[in-house]
Amino acid sequence: MMLNFIHNTPSTQPILIAGPTASGKSSLALAIAESAGGCIVNADALQVFADWRSLTARPSVAEEARAPHALYGHVDWQRAYSVGDWLRDVAPLLAGERPIIVGGTGLYFRALTEGLADIPATPPNIRAEAQTRLDEQGLDALATELSPDVRLDIDLQNPMRVMRAWEVARHTGRSIRDWQAQTPPPLIRLADALPLVVDAPKDWLTPRIERRFEMMLEDGALEEARTVLPKWDPTLNAAQAIGAPELIAHLRGEMTQAQARDAAIIATRRYAKRQRTWFRARMGGWTRIDATTL
Repeated sequence: MMLNFIHNTPSTQPILIAGPTASGKSSLALAIAESAGGCIVNADALQVFADWRSLTARPSVAEEARAPHALYGHVDWQRAYSVGDWLRDVAPLLAGERPIIVGGTGLYFRALTEGLADIPATPPNIRAEAQTRLDEQGLDALATELSPDVRLDIDLQNPMRVMRAWEVARHTGRSIRDWQAQTPPPLIRLADALPLVVDAPKDWLTPRIERRFEMMLEDGALEEARTVLPKWDPTLNAAQAIGAPELIAHLRGEMTQAQARDAAIIATRRYAKRQRTWFRARMGGWTRIDATTL
């Protein structure tokens, strides 16, 4: 039924598919691409990194051969890759084959359909100060220094988001929301796309998360972490991959593999909860798709 619905859309209309981790959104994107045509474009902030395929559940080589894919695994380990970087990378892809943009990073979709403010880059010394304060005082202390409007509109459990907001205020003297109020037009208006958000109930999603992490380990996630170990730096964007800190801790002898597995699954469940909360709050105008019917 879903694919019949897609066939009734214009062949050039962009399709946006958001959803929590392990909800089946990538499989849906591939089915649409094979049935109706299009290029699958990654909108996941961690699947962009070259060092992680298994650990971030990037499409396999076989899956990539079945349809065009873009913006997967194209970023080096040490590079700081921002929402603005992703927008610049995705812009030229919008003029080609119909984009099927799929991922779990809500800020990517927000920037794509609402625009992104041109906020000055953060100097290295400000970034280092933010990291030091985070390490010494903790995430909650850093978050309390944000303005009330920012605190109401940000994932306060996400260190990267909190640090970014703090850095902007520290460097420019203006809150990140002030900058965003001067946002240019979006690359894709929501009204011009087919926006779908996969709705995955917790009780249905939890066992899928557990099974998928087992599959990641079988597929080589631990070997990926072993390759990364010599250059591991927890402050890098790439190091935020869910499960990466736990596998690194195991490889360093700080926990057993079973403990690392359990901790990674818990971290993934918490991440999925934050995603579901964000999608409910921010994607009211999107068509909701029941994950259990996919």
